[in-house]
Amino acid sequence: MFLAIDTATQTASLALHDGERVRVEVTWHSAGRHTRELMPQIVWMIAQAGGRMADVTGVAVSIGPGSFTGLRVGLAVAKGLALANDLPIVGVPTLDVIAHAHVAQRSPLVAVLQAGRGRLAAMRYARSARRARSRCGWRAQGELVVTTADQIGEDWDRPTWLCGELDAAERAAIQTRLGDRVKLIDPAGSLRRAGYLAALGWLRLQAGEMDNLDALQPIYISTAGVAVP
Repeated sequence: MFLAIDTATQTASLALHDGERVRVEVTWHSAGRHTRELMPQIVWMIAQAGGRMADVTGVAVSIGPGSFTGLRVGLAVAKGLALANDLPIVGVPTLDVIAHAHVAQRSPLVAVLQAGRGRLAAMRYARSARRARSRCGWRAQGELVVTTADQIGEDWDRPTWLCGELDAAERAAIQTRLGDRVKLIDPAGSLRRAGYLAALGWLRLQAGEMDNLDALQPIYISTAGVAVP
């Protein structure tokens, strides 16, 4: 079984993938309790699948951007399990996980998540003519940017799908300001789920694209400025 761990924000998610499908998935609002909640949830999930820790054959982990503490906890647990059990590990950018849920949409697509202090981390994606390294059918365009609900989309010249972590006020503000230039994906469809992380990680693992345990690092947002995608 392939274990996926995502604690990039206050939304935490875990999944087990058996190579064909997601066997068990759990997603919850952690609100800063990642350290206390993560391992008990992993143990429960493996038991729910009728397995043991020894049945885990690899680990995928969301590497950010996201919360400093959340990313640190998730990566520490993923690395600890991989080291202790001699398992391959795959790091997947958090925004790739959000985008992967929407492979049926037409491009362009922008995925966002909360970056603290009212900011949003955002990445633009376009359809890939060939499978990119992410194996998700999307190709990231440009660099990761930090923006806000009051600025995102200012330069969009055609309708753009927008998905990810947005609260009700942010969604309303973006829709009012951009009108038909934005197509907001509903909150349920924007929930970040580890099942998608597991699917991406499994595809990468099968392609031999595992990461170096020592070199794998989280993606932190270090800029204090605001950029518009």
